[in-house]
Amino acid sequence: MSILSYLLNNLNYFTVWFLMLLESTVIPVPSELVVSPAAYHAAGGNLNIWLVILLATVGADCGATINYVAGYYLGRPIIYRFAESRWGKLCLLNRQKVEKSEAYFNNHGMVATITGRLIPGIRHLISIPAGLAKMHYGKFLLYTTIGAGIWNCILAFLGWYLYSIVPEDKLGEAIESYSEYIKYAIIGALVLAIAYFVLRKTIKSYKKN
Repeated sequence: MSILSYLLNNLNYFTVWFLMLLESTVIPVPSELVVSPAAYHAAGGNLNIWLVILLATVGADCGATINYVAGYYLGRPIIYRFAESRWGKLCLLNRQKVEKSEAYFNNHGMVATITGRLIPGIRHLISIPAGLAKMHYGKFLLYTTIGAGIWNCILAFLGWYLYSIVPEDKLGEAIESYSEYIKYAIIGALVLAIAYFVLRKTIKSYKKN
């Protein structure tokens, strides 16, 4: 059994924090398999749900800060070189993923640090372009905390809900199934929100002219 598998199978407050720190760097740890199971155990009285959410969010902040600092001080050439290296590939990283996260940040501005935390494939990398863009760390940390907090609340609610309807040996399958619906719902909500703000801005511009 790998160290990661051991930690996932032995969730406590420290492992929730540590695994979410890893999840917010470039190490591929699915947050769904950390927060939701921890919340599932909290529903059974083994952990405190609010501490699970808090430590998961603090862990995400710590991991995101590592990426932010790397982007801020190392710069684009080194970041992309790492993404294309053997170590980058071991982390399931590549140039396209970094480019995708950077494009999302550039297209949506600083608010991308909030919304990006909710989008699969962008969530754990959005802090890198924030560092590359020299975003103010105070704003970065605030937006990251909001985005990570929202995501962790959603995952915690899922785990708490599943406790009453799913036996523990079926938990992994249930989380995977429900997570897909949650991802599509969040992406749909973000698309509608962006469309609304673009439309409102267009209407205001049209009225001025």
